[in-house]
Amino acid sequence: MVSYKELGLVNTREMFAKAVKGGYAIPAFNFNTMEQMQAIVQAAVETKSPVIMQVSKGARNYANATILRYMAQGAVEYAKELGCANPQIVLHLDHGDTFELCKDCIDMGFSSVMIDGSSLPYEENIALASKVVEYAHKYDVTVEAELGVLAGVEDEVSSAVSHYTKPEEVIDFSQRTGCDSLAISIGTSHGAYKFTPAQCTRDPKTGKLVPPPLAFDILHEIEKKLPGFPIVLHGSSSVPQDEVDTINKFGGKLPDAVGIPEEQLREASKSAVCKINIDSDSRLAMTAAIRKYLAENPGHFDPRQYLKPARENMKKMYIHKIVNVLGSNDKL
Repeated sequence: MVSYKELGLVNTREMFAKAVKGGYAIPAFNFNTMEQMQAIVQAAVETKSPVIMQVSKGARNYANATILRYMAQGAVEYAKELGCANPQIVLHLDHGDTFELCKDCIDMGFSSVMIDGSSLPYEENIALASKVVEYAHKYDVTVEAELGVLAGVEDEVSSAVSHYTKPEEVIDFSQRTGCDSLAISIGTSHGAYKFTPAQCTRDPKTGKLVPPPLAFDILHEIEKKLPGFPIVLHGSSSVPQDEVDTINKFGGKLPDAVGIPEEQLREASKSAVCKINIDSDSRLAMTAAIRKYLAENPGHFDPRQYLKPARENMKKMYIHKIVNVLGSNDKL
């Protein structure tokens, strides 16, 4: 058993309370590689922001659970080395699908876990989340649960259609599970193709797809029923068109990739939404930089040569999200 406190990590309880009260959201950036982790830490330190480093089941398998534990500890020490005396870093499991996976992550030093039983019948979702909460709270690990289903594909998570969270269920669900935060479905979606062209309109000037708006009426209804309770938005990458254009320019094929407009995420950040998940934007920033570098430097083959600009591009994106979208800068 490894306590996250031994690694220098924190759970989400205090940072979420401050975010809800302060009208901003904590960035939850998914990572798979050392370069992503370095960029996340650099951006968080430079902006003086708390941050959630999260990994999916697939990312954990890719990195190896033991290596991941030391990467998290290394992230904390790296932040201190960069000048942050008291870094607020969470290691979070994104979309845990079984009690056993959540337990293993808790035992290996995670400070927060998500149990995603959203595809299960309501009572089964409650039973599964309650079991995870009971175990996690023994070790002061915070738990995120999900009510409602997001469309899209990301790692092992896949659904063809979304099902909005029902506001009338949130009080019963949160009280019976004891979860610390609640992921809801109000129109965000996983992956780089969050909406089909048929779901969007096209900007007559640019020809770009314009996605449908988020269901803020559902969010506000949930806020009324659970005042001050931490709400989470998944699938909230904006899919920056400049990165998509760069990928396509240098050999990629991402036609009609579209994400959540940043102005809508900015509005959500000022509500009870205190954690916003961003994964695809990091992947796009990394891939765009690598494709561009290799196309312009065909004789280079040292991974450090193309991963360095990839890391810088991700850091630039993370800083932009923290400062211009989520508003979590200068909160340490």
